[in-house]
Amino acid sequence: MLRTIKPKNARSKRALDARAPKEVEDARTAIFVKGTHTGETLNAVMRDLMALKRPNAISFNKKNPIHPFDANTSSISSLEFWAGKNDASLFLVGQTTKKRPNGLTFVRMYDGQVLDMLEVGVDSWAGIDSFKTAKSTPGHKPLMHFASELFDTHPRYIQLKSILMDFFNGEVVDSICLPGLEHVISVSVAPTPAALNNAPVNMYPNQHASAPEDISILPKVHIRTYTTRLLSSGTRIPRVELTPMGPNLDLTLRRHKAADAELLKQAMKRPKLKKTDIEKGLGKKRKNLEVDEMGDLRGRVHVGKQNLDKLQTRKMKGLKGGDLDIEDDEGQEDGGEGEGDDTPRKKRRKQA
Repeated sequence: MLRTIKPKNARSKRALDARAPKEVEDARTAIFVKGTHTGETLNAVMRDLMALKRPNAISFNKKNPIHPFDANTSSISSLEFWAGKNDASLFLVGQTTKKRPNGLTFVRMYDGQVLDMLEVGVDSWAGIDSFKTAKSTPGHKPLMHFASELFDTHPRYIQLKSILMDFFNGEVVDSICLPGLEHVISVSVAPTPAALNNAPVNMYPNQHASAPEDISILPKVHIRTYTTRLLSSGTRIPRVELTPMGPNLDLTLRRHKAADAELLKQAMKRPKLKKTDIEKGLGKKRKNLEVDEMGDLRGRVHVGKQNLDKLQTRKMKGLKGGDLDIEDDEGQEDGGEGEGDDTPRKKRRKQA
């Protein structure tokens, strides 16, 4: 655990406030770590992935004896120390061995602790330099496209989809301008075998299952990156064409570590919204309430059908007089006074 730092001046206080938890988090920072043995292919893959992640990427040039899936706690403590030191929540560890060549391990952190991990193997690769096409501007938010039903049904592919979205997703924005969408990252899966059609929907299965998981039947994952071209179509909506930009990766799923249930519950917890935020339209949508262009809160009230026949109005002296009283008096004169009628006759108001 890192020691608690007390700010000594306003500059250090602003730096600590920037690292404090927020309701809407900033873009996640990823640290690229090289293991003890990395080949040319793995170094090139990590360099291209870091180009897509910039400017929220930190590279460790020196090799580090780190093995995230080992039982020793030194590797986990090193990851937690680096995460707190660099204010990072993502790691990409590259390691190649004879048993597991060209391995990439994605590590997610939460509150300075390791949340979950996933290892993939690079089967084939085509770098950015191999495509002589236009490249996207660093820092732009990509459009993520997942083309397979396994990303919604199989637990291993659900975890991969969640990690990739956290890895390439930039700042959280409400809307995006169409010319600002410069590149698309498409993630697809090879044809699904029949054994995986009825996979249970459980993102984090039991890690201590007695039967080991057979990863040989899991289909490969294909990642393709394209740049967009907006062409004229004769209408307001342009015609979009995709041009390969690279890198192109073919990955195989290997080892994984699911998240702890209690830690995952804390990571998925959302803060309570303030009353002012709810009135502005955030959080739960309140019926018949809307905020106009001037920022004023407007409401609509629905009232049921009223029966006005039996409506009791208030009797006031100010409402009497004039032609109404004259008509009432004439009606009484025409009717006459009956014998024995002791009702006093009303005085007629003088006309001006």
